[in-house]
Amino acid sequence: MNKAVIAGRIRTVRRQMSKKRIGCLIITKPANVTYVTGFQGDDSWAVIAAGRVYLLTDSRYTEQAEKECPSCRIIDRAGPMAEAVARLAKRVESVRTVTVEESTSLGDFKRLKESVKARLRTASHIIETARSTKDASEIAVIRRAASISTEALEQTLSHIKPGVTESELAGMLDFQIRKLGARNSFETIVAFGPNASRPHHQPGARKLKKKDTVLIDFGARYKGYCSDITRCFAIGGMTALYKKVYDVVEQAQAAAIKAVKAGVKITQVDAVARQVIAESDLPVYGHGTGHGFGIEIHESPFLKADAKGTLEAGQVITIEPGVYMPGKLGVRIEDDILVTDSGRKILTPNCPHSPFLPIAVRDTKGKNKQYVT
Repeated sequence: MNKAVIAGRIRTVRRQMSKKRIGCLIITKPANVTYVTGFQGDDSWAVIAAGRVYLLTDSRYTEQAEKECPSCRIIDRAGPMAEAVARLAKRVESVRTVTVEESTSLGDFKRLKESVKARLRTASHIIETARSTKDASEIAVIRRAASISTEALEQTLSHIKPGVTESELAGMLDFQIRKLGARNSFETIVAFGPNASRPHHQPGARKLKKKDTVLIDFGARYKGYCSDITRCFAIGGMTALYKKVYDVVEQAQAAAIKAVKAGVKITQVDAVARQVIAESDLPVYGHGTGHGFGIEIHESPFLKADAKGTLEAGQVITIEPGVYMPGKLGVRIEDDILVTDSGRKILTPNCPHSPFLPIAVRDTKGKNKQYVT
């Protein structure tokens, strides 16, 4: 991670700490540790105190940490994490109160309270507030993650044939993501036919029929940042009901994307999509219309009916309305959107976006890919 980028993040976090009068902050959430240090490993905490940033890890990760975190003081702990933090807090003489993230587990908090001699308190959303808006380097990596997702899906389309199972197709897509130098943002969802009415269906042994539908919800994680896309296809033709549902979901998504702009109320974007579906006499989805993402697949802001606040320039969000009819079908369309001062930029414009299974072809020079249905 670029030292200048990390330094900028630390300055932002320190401003939040100053406002809340926090002299020593213990960061236990893995995504937040990554954000302030650049560390991509596991089982490690970060501490911001007295003008320094410390990464507490163990011998499994010290070599990795030294490479990824040039701005940090690496502490190779041999015993329990709480005891290592206590020793560090004791060395920083100016610290009288230690603040730990509110998301810290109760067990870890109790162990810290037993070990740390300074007064212990909690604070929430210190790092999450900074993470909500992305800088240019983060946006560039997210764009690449979205591009990898698109290319992986393109390479997988030819395998969508009668007889393939949900689990097999998910594995093929995952393999393509790996081949392109990334890994999954989350467990890939592949749902055939009525299975798609379950938003978080787990791929199983159900085989694709000659006339069927496919829902694929997937994403690539590249250099620690995610993408998140959902596409639906029809095999062997569409029923009138499926076509109606697909068209309405597509219209709902387009309306919500059009409403995205810095300063717009989050509830307004959510309401626009729901209204389109409600006016079509179709069941309105129960999940949010979208969510932020970055280091984690679900981050602030969350686009839902009871959301607070407005969208901000630099936030990267999904827009993913859906219609679910148990025993019949499910359709969800999801794209990744960058919020700007003047509106929005779609980060997934080239991902196949048609209810008909697209077939990749090349132009006469054998270069540019196009899609026919």
